[in-house]
Amino acid sequence: MNTLLPLLNLQTTTVDSDKAPADPTLKLDPRTYDRALSCVHCGLCLPACPTYLQTGHEAEGPRGRIQLMRGLSDGQIDPTRKVREHLDSCLNCRACETACPSGVVYHEIIEETRDRLAKHDRENPPAFQSHRPVLRWFVRNVVTHPTRLKVSIAPIRLLQRSGIYPLLERFRLMELLPPSLRKMEQMLPQTGPIWPKPLPRFTGAKGMDAVLIALQNAAILGKNGNSRSQPDHPGRKTRKTVGFFAGCVGSVFYDRVNRMAIQILAASGVDVYTPPQQGCCGAIHKHGGELEHARHLARANIDLFLPRDGTAIDFIVTAIGGCGSTLMEYDVLLRDDPTYAQSAAEFRRRYRDISQMLAELTLPEMKHPVNLTAVYQDACHLAHAQRVRDLPRQLLSRIPGLTLVPLAESDLCCGAAGMYNLEQPQTAADLADRKLDHVAAAKVDVLITGNAGCAAHLAAQARTRRQNLRIAHPVELIHESIFGARRI
Repeated sequence: MNTLLPLLNLQTTTVDSDKAPADPTLKLDPRTYDRALSCVHCGLCLPACPTYLQTGHEAEGPRGRIQLMRGLSDGQIDPTRKVREHLDSCLNCRACETACPSGVVYHEIIEETRDRLAKHDRENPPAFQSHRPVLRWFVRNVVTHPTRLKVSIAPIRLLQRSGIYPLLERFRLMELLPPSLRKMEQMLPQTGPIWPKPLPRFTGAKGMDAVLIALQNAAILGKNGNSRSQPDHPGRKTRKTVGFFAGCVGSVFYDRVNRMAIQILAASGVDVYTPPQQGCCGAIHKHGGELEHARHLARANIDLFLPRDGTAIDFIVTAIGGCGSTLMEYDVLLRDDPTYAQSAAEFRRRYRDISQMLAELTLPEMKHPVNLTAVYQDACHLAHAQRVRDLPRQLLSRIPGLTLVPLAESDLCCGAAGMYNLEQPQTAADLADRKLDHVAAAKVDVLITGNAGCAAHLAAQARTRRQNLRIAHPVELIHESIFGARRI
């Protein structure tokens, strides 16, 4: 029996370890179970865990949750409401993975357990609901589909344009909404087009490197005739192509950041291809217990960016840290798929966060000063999942006029965590307040973060607190320094 289970104040059942658990649907894959066995119960993860810091409860930390998940898999405990609440309260921010000296890959354990619990509920409907089914249906069937999302927010955009929306807020009528819907309404950017236009399918390179490449290729063409019928010249320098992933919510609410990223990439000498059919990366489904749906979306994105017709894409890039952490794990998600396992591994090899991609390119001169004082907030799935920490700061340090100051607990989760802020609005708000208190103490003009979800969540909470704060993506400030403060 797991020795920590009694410490979690849960009723346990003694079982014969040689027998299968009472409910085999909860039994973890042996590879995932081995991840749980890697935990040596040292507790070094606890100071990194947001929910443990908030509650001080052992079952609200990674170590305790791992024991709960082992207990479910072993059949020592049942999936009771109390057990579900402890597991549902996990943000899956993965800070514990950064802190863990044993290399426990915690997210695989929590994600598979949630998937198993969802399967268990379909086979054995519980007498209680540990989540909000209507909210989950809306997020998975509307929010993660860009066209449906555009349709759903168009009436709100019209109300904003008409001037009626500010009146609704002024008379506090929005406060009558249920907490989850109220949070969703607060996270909607206050300005934006009624119907965002699609990103350009193809944007040709415009930087100096691109000019030199074109001249070099023209010279080769002049010598060799039709270069397409000739083998590549040994000294020929060819242009790289970036496949740009816009994201589902990102393509609607943050298409301005995506357009800026594409312009910077093109100005840095690469061609940018943006498949128009793309949708969700699968992150919300992967984190929330719908692994098969996440695999379906992964296959669709692999087919788009690495089609079998051989369309050449050298890199796959996104400006959304939360999406990126899932894109880079398609190889694990599809490791048992004989058709897609190799393509998923290749997809992973070509993936880059926007900061990684920009660091590999020669950026145009940042000639426009951006005279601001700022802090950089580490988005969880960029810092802890992708382990991208220094590159965004290095890029920002090259902007003339921009002063970066330290932020306390910069890598502690802000509470956004996909749809967590909708399902657990109070905990999410408490974590956002903790983050914004540190920002206020730093006395800065701008909070910079590399994830759309973090930006929306913190902006909403800052407005609730009446805290005057600009929240920006690193791409916005880099774009402003390269091109000036022009309208996009």
